[in-house]
Amino acid sequence: MTNLELGTLFSTYGSVAFLSYIFGGVLADKFSPRKLLAYSLMLTSLGGFFMMSYPSYFTLQLIYAYWGFTTVFLFWAPMIKATSIIGGLKKQGKTFSFLDAGRGIVASSIGIIGVLIFAFVVVGDISNSTLQEKRDAFSYVIGASSLIVFITGTIVYNFLNIEIDSEAKIGDFRDMKKLMKSKSVVLIGLIILTAYMGYKITDIYSLYASEIMLFDEIEAARIGAYQQYLRPLACISIAFFADKSGNINVIIGGFAIMLVGAILFTSGIVVAGLNSLFILSLVIVATGTYIIRGLYFSILKDGKIPATLSGTAIGIVSIIGYTPDIFATPLYGYLLDTYEGIKGHQLVYLILAISSLIGIYVSLKFKKINNI
Repeated sequence: MTNLELGTLFSTYGSVAFLSYIFGGVLADKFSPRKLLAYSLMLTSLGGFFMMSYPSYFTLQLIYAYWGFTTVFLFWAPMIKATSIIGGLKKQGKTFSFLDAGRGIVASSIGIIGVLIFAFVVVGDISNSTLQEKRDAFSYVIGASSLIVFITGTIVYNFLNIEIDSEAKIGDFRDMKKLMKSKSVVLIGLIILTAYMGYKITDIYSLYASEIMLFDEIEAARIGAYQQYLRPLACISIAFFADKSGNINVIIGGFAIMLVGAILFTSGIVVAGLNSLFILSLVIVATGTYIIRGLYFSILKDGKIPATLSGTAIGIVSIIGYTPDIFATPLYGYLLDTYEGIKGHQLVYLILAISSLIGIYVSLKFKKINNI
């Protein structure tokens, strides 16, 4: 597949997810997070098992659409709402930071496990392996990942002990309309959107390593997996002071860090042979991205959003914030396919630099209207 075709798969996922965010948010205000999260994980794993057969491109699009439903409609808002309940009034920053740190540890660990499985199963030297040999090896990676997701679903069903207040007021579509008019809700959505443009770039760190830094496939895959460990490091580092310093202030700092890294890549000075500069630039961009990602839902309470409508609010801010799932990957893929070599990557990071500047402006606006 070309980068554009691969990006289109993620766009298919994002299109279904876009609709799932809003309705899944309403669902989270009505049903148990334990059941919704468990069913989501189990159903998601089934798509992975089916993917092991290397279906046609059209069928792959159906699988990605299916995942857009299972990982968002049943999962996203319940996860964020459950975390908010745990955090209470005074520990939102710490709780959400630890959530994202845990997610980062799991993501990086699965990534490393995948690389190890692939390297162990592939026949001989990776550079001399045929496409079929690589496909056979990667099917084990897909299967192992799917099994982990399914087992996690059973653990959640049996051990997660968070329930919603069954007597609380459930949001309806009139509440949804009211929340859509809230400046705080719109601004939080825009903060997530601009930050998520940075997170979508984590998908192409490995590509930069292979195409520009001239790493082999396994070394490039390791770069993509190892950078995920920056996520828990960044989140744990900010967990202990974010609530005291002001979560929105830390988010502004994260955008500034992300901007510096984006400028380094946009300048075109990060090229083959300068491995230390590549790692430094990657660390800067990723650190800024993960700082913001660990905190942007923690400011829901700063926006004075009622707890009983938090699921619906999560759906609205997500439908704004995660629109890059629809357009970012195809856009990045188009630029990388159209402009060969480092120029395509420079244009991608230029978009990130612009997003960082917008993110700083929107965050300052949110801080001002809420008198934080």
